[in-house]
Amino acid sequence: MPEFTPTELLPLGADTTEFRLLTGEGVTTRQAFGRKFIEVPPELLTLVAREGMRDIAHLLRPGHLRQLRAILADPEASANDRYVARDLLQNACIAAGGVLPMCQDTGTAIIMGKRGGGVL
Repeated sequence: MPEFTPTELLPLGADTTEFRLLTGEGVTTRQAFGRKFIEVPPELLTLVAREGMRDIAHLLRPGHLRQLRAILADPEASANDRYVARDLLQNACIAAGGVLPMCQDTGTAIIMGKRGGGVL
């Protein structure tokens, strides 16, 4: 059995997340109080929240998928490790179809947005 090596639960590091642009349509700039602001219409915030919830429910990040795939190829992985990784990858394929979410029995996803001082 391989020797246990502890790792940090939530290590800090560079954010390598790939983002996609949903739309820039409707975003405008406005002068007020001697400053320039970006104005974002409420329907764009709704779009961001809707797409975020869909992504959270149905898609795993590419890095997570690579980690699961690596378990299948790891000669030191146990049969149970490979079983769990394979099962998670199968669930990810089903969830990516957009009908059933990745996890149907735990927790609630939360979308949180922060507005900078230059945004209306």
